[in-house]
Amino acid sequence: MNDKFIYILILLFFPLCLHAQEKKRDGIVQEHKIKLTSLASGMGDKIIEKVKDFNAIDTAYISPNLYNLAFMLEHSTWYEHYRLGNNSKDNPQHLNFSPTLGTKLGVYFGWRWIFLGYTFDIEDLFGDNKNKPKKKEMSLNIYSSKFGIDLYYRKTGSDFKLRSNNGFNLNDTSLENIHFDGLESRIKGLNAYWIFNHKKFSYPAAYSQSTNQRRSAGSFMAGFSYSQHSISFDYEKLPVAILDRINPSLKFSHIKYSDYSLGFGYGYNWVFAKNWVSNLSLLPGIGYKKSKIDDNDFRYESWIKDINFDLITRAGVVYNNAKYFVGASLVLHTYDYRKPSLSVTNSFGTLRIYAGFNFWQKKEYRK
Repeated sequence: MNDKFIYILILLFFPLCLHAQEKKRDGIVQEHKIKLTSLASGMGDKIIEKVKDFNAIDTAYISPNLYNLAFMLEHSTWYEHYRLGNNSKDNPQHLNFSPTLGTKLGVYFGWRWIFLGYTFDIEDLFGDNKNKPKKKEMSLNIYSSKFGIDLYYRKTGSDFKLRSNNGFNLNDTSLENIHFDGLESRIKGLNAYWIFNHKKFSYPAAYSQSTNQRRSAGSFMAGFSYSQHSISFDYEKLPVAILDRINPSLKFSHIKYSDYSLGFGYGYNWVFAKNWVSNLSLLPGIGYKKSKIDDNDFRYESWIKDINFDLITRAGVVYNNAKYFVGASLVLHTYDYRKPSLSVTNSFGTLRIYAGFNFWQKKEYRK
C-alpha cells in the first residue's frame, strides 16, 4: 500500500519538477543573454573610445576638421637619382644617373585623413610618347593623429641619363647628361611611424589638410620601414671611353635587396601666420639589407656589416582656412647600399603643389 502511494506521488509531482527545471533553465539562459548583451555593449563602448582616443587633440594647438570630404587638384613632379660606386681606396669611381623629371596632374577625393585619386602624365596628353618607356608610380598615404602609413611602388622606364662621372680621368664634358637606357629599377615598400606628441603636433595639418595647426609644436617620432629594391644595369651600354676604364666591381647586371629599417626622428610644425603652417621632419633609420648580386646570395660572415643607414625627409607649407586650402609638400626617401667593392645610393621623392576645398560639414559642426 505504501509503495503504491509513493508511486502515485511521483507521477503527480514529476511533471511539476520538470516544469520548475525548465523555468530555472530559461531564467539562466535569459540571464546569460543579458550578460552577453552587456558585455558586447561594453566592448563596443571601449572600441569607440579607442577610436576617439586615436584622434584626440589639444584644441589650443590643433583645430579639428569640420568636414567629411575634400576635393583636390594636384601638380606633382617625380624625382629619382642613382649613384653607383666601386669603393676603391686607390681609384674610386662613381657614376650618377637620373631620369628626366616626370610631371603629372592629379584629381583626388579625400575622406577625413585618407586621399585617393588618379594622376596622368602631362607628356602623354600633349606629346607623342608611343615609344617612350612607361613609368609606374603608385602610392597610398594615411596620416592620422597618432600614426602614419606610406605604401608605394615605383618602376622606372629605362629612360635615365648619365649625369656625371668621377674617377675615370676624363675631361670630356660630352659624356655628361647623355641618354642611357641600360638602367632599370623597381621599388616597393611601406613606412609606418608613431607620433608621440600627437595631441599638440599634427602631421595631417601639413600633409592631408584634415586638421589645422593653430600654435607651433613638434614631436619625436619612431618608425619602421620595409622595402624591396631591384636594379638592372647593362654596363656594356656605357660610352666606350668609360667602359675602357671601368672597375670590374661595377660590371654587374642585377642587384636585388630587401631593406628592414628602424628609425627615430623629429618633426616640427611652425605656424608663421594665421592659417599658415610649415613642416620639416627627419626620420633617419638603421637598416638591415639582405641582398643578391647577379642572382648570387651576398652576405657577410658578420651580420653587422649588412647594416646601413636610410633617411626619410618631409617638408611642406600649407594655407588652410578650414574651407579652402593650398600648399606644397616634398617627401624624399634615401637608401644606402654598401658592400666592400660596391655601393649604391638611391634617392627618390615627390614634389606636390595642390589646391582644393572641403565640403559636407560634419553633423556636430552644423549650425
